[in-house]
Amino acid sequence: MAAYQRFSVLMFVVLVANVNRFVLGEQQPRYSVTETDDRITVVTPHLELAIQKRGYVSGIAAQSFVDRKTGFRDAGFGLDIVDWLMEPGSDESYRNTLPPDLVYQFNNLYHGQIPKRSIEGPQICTKAGELHPRVVRGKDFVAIQQEFQYYLAAPGKNAGSLWRQWIVIPCDTRYVFTMDSVETVNNSPALFLRIDMPGHIRHKNGDTFDLIYLSYFGFIPAKEFFEDFPPDARFRYFRGEQPLPDRFIRAYRLRDPETGAQGPWLAGMTLDPAVVYDAWCHQRGYVCMIEEIGGYPIKAGQTFSAAFIVGYFDTIGEMIMTYDRYAGARAIEVDESVPQWRLMPTQ
Repeated sequence: MAAYQRFSVLMFVVLVANVNRFVLGEQQPRYSVTETDDRITVVTPHLELAIQKRGYVSGIAAQSFVDRKTGFRDAGFGLDIVDWLMEPGSDESYRNTLPPDLVYQFNNLYHGQIPKRSIEGPQICTKAGELHPRVVRGKDFVAIQQEFQYYLAAPGKNAGSLWRQWIVIPCDTRYVFTMDSVETVNNSPALFLRIDMPGHIRHKNGDTFDLIYLSYFGFIPAKEFFEDFPPDARFRYFRGEQPLPDRFIRAYRLRDPETGAQGPWLAGMTLDPAVVYDAWCHQRGYVCMIEEIGGYPIKAGQTFSAAFIVGYFDTIGEMIMTYDRYAGARAIEVDESVPQWRLMPTQ
């Protein structure tokens, strides 16, 4: 065969292959995943974020969550960050027997006058040290799973409950879906998991945000957070003391600390309000956005969970529309064989 004929045949094969890829919808993923020993970085058309493997772990790493539309990023210590397993009550009668990481002091500015006790630890974010996230790559999403088995327990309790977290990052949204679940090894009248949702806000007299929105309270200007106050003084939600809200949304509107320019809202939405046990929004050197999920009777071997949306929105109305589309979910299920994922109503 002449050289020009071989070239013509080759070009025809390449052209047909490219046409077939176009017709069948085959294309390169619209996201990138970069993994090092310390972190996993994901970039989509709308977001950039990192998952820390070592050091301060769980959730989305501090200052890594970037809205590519506006260039703004989170203003705190991370998003959907995870702490201890806890119960109502006090550890005062046995505090001197506890490992330091399980001691829970109250009657102070940090925790207010709210008696609670740590059941299992340590605090994951500061003491786990290292996690081993798994990455699932889908056609139009990336999902990352993290887990940790608690190894400290209070007297009369067992250690070994398993925390799992999914972070699902779609290509076509400015928000992600997350889930925290606990498979417990203890019986409890009201076991709950403490997390940061969406996350704390670092600021100097409101230089990084100008407004907070709590769906169960309303709008709060930044000036309310110029001085420290305990969590039970203002803006606290506690299940049973307030009516159950239709939606559970906590958000802050970002601002550029150098120019004062207004940015988007960064919101954390708990998709089933009934799963929220307690939620704080107070000042303790930074705006503390602690949320506790669970708080119902549970038996060893059972699991409880909550599902969230964490991300950027231009308006409260946009948040509400998104919330209502997914309302009621408590869990995320990821099928790695396909792969695909879905929200689940219960866990």
